Amino acid sequence: MLKKLGVAALSAGIIFSGVSTTAASADGNSQLNNSRGNGEKTENIIYMIPDGFNADYATNYRHYKGEPAVWDTHLRGMYTTYSADSNITDSAAAGTAMATGVKTNNGVIGLDPEGNPQQTILEASQNKDMSTGLVATSTITHATPAAFGAHVDDRNKETEIAQQLIDNEIDVLLGGGKNNFLPESEGGNQAEANVLQQAEEQGYQLIENRNQLLEADIDLENENLLGLFADDAMSPELHRDTEEEPSLAEMTQTAIDTLNKDEDGFFLMVEGSQIDWAGHANDAAWAMTDVGAFEAAVQEAIDFAEEDGNTLVIVGGDHETGGMTVGANGSGTANPELLQSVTATGENIAAELNDDRSNAGEVVNKYTDMELSEEEIQSIQKAEDPIMAINTVISSKANVGWTSTNHTGVDIPVYAYGPGADKFSGAHDNTDLPKIIANAAGIEFGGKTSQNQSEGTVYTVKSGDTLFEIGLKYNYLWTTLQEINQFPNPHLIYPGDEVYFK
Repeated sequence: MLKKLGVAALSAGIIFSGVSTTAASADGNSQLNNSRGNGEKTENIIYMIPDGFNADYATNYRHYKGEPAVWDTHLRGMYTTYSADSNITDSAAAGTAMATGVKTNNGVIGLDPEGNPQQTILEASQNKDMSTGLVATSTITHATPAAFGAHVDDRNKETEIAQQLIDNEIDVLLGGGKNNFLPESEGGNQAEANVLQQAEEQGYQLIENRNQLLEADIDLENENLLGLFADDAMSPELHRDTEEEPSLAEMTQTAIDTLNKDEDGFFLMVEGSQIDWAGHANDAAWAMTDVGAFEAAVQEAIDFAEEDGNTLVIVGGDHETGGMTVGANGSGTANPELLQSVTATGENIAAELNDDRSNAGEVVNKYTDMELSEEEIQSIQKAEDPIMAINTVISSKANVGWTSTNHTGVDIPVYAYGPGADKFSGAHDNTDLPKIIANAAGIEFGGKTSQNQSEGTVYTVKSGDTLFEIGLKYNYLWTTLQEINQFPNPHLIYPGDEVYFK
């Protein structure tokens, strides 16, 4: 695994043999300690991405729920999210950074800014014979899941992404987006290809509803699992048909149970996709209920990790969406708990308005138990966008503020549990996350697709080594900081880390 060496270690010239307060030794004989879960080594990775989520969402959700969330005790650090061409990333560039460790331009999946394919942490896990899975409540071909298993120059090429996900033989794929696998002749979005048929010929078992998911029993030696539970995206948690569509937690549990049959370990990415969509709509109730659905999935992962002892769970959003605030409009308090009474998204509430919107107060009260003032009713009646007007009124009553209908560029908290969790402590960039994961799990991860990795020599660092001694052993002169800067932690390297020489 290629790691980075920062200026502090360079000036000292010594590879530290001890353990700092923010990172554990990578020495194979040392136990990586986590105050919430111990394990000898990292065999399984569960990478959980609440799309659009940051500290303000976490705070509002804590008040909404009335108690701490499952991730609160596992906070480790923060990371930056900017893309290669903007201070504000989109999900494609952010997903690519979190999957490949390489910055790219907004809209791009799995390629660097020059268009070169970059190896993802999922692909690197496959090279280690680990089983792999992707779970999302969007289409499974949407930007974030796509960034882990596909390489395209435009995130909107979801039919091409569908083909690549199947070609890459990812063991478990669960989410929405059935139409992206079907030809136009069958009502789908593929020009001609029937990717569903191809998947079944390759040994994928296709499931399409909750009962089939709960009954799934996959033999990974002979078959894979493809669950497509909606033609497009799955439903928001507020409107999910619990008889037809599984919850994110149920999909996560099935994915874990299936992948855990592989004795070589597994890599699983789980996205809470629609937290982001709620942020774009400034829909506070939708945001909180989908955060709740995501928390239930995280609980499944933590429960498994606690029992297993060798599973690393990482939780971190790709960016923030909507500029959510805790408190708004000059209020001295925040009351997100009031959102507990909301039973529909703003879009669904607005769908019941009559032509002149004279029933605005009645309709909002039906789905929120909130009594609207005459001023609030008029704001909905006169608005060009009644959905946004409804969401603004509901958010205002809960004193949840919004500053944008797009992404913002704020730093994002990272939470981690299990062996290697302490490696996430401190300040990072989103490109550091897959590198830290790879280091914790002993996954060879070089930033390029497997087929394009350069041949070279790998040296495993020993206690007391210096850069001079390592270079001398391999007749290599460290000539520039860029050459030395191979390492995920920007300040320290440890025994057990690997240095790559061309």
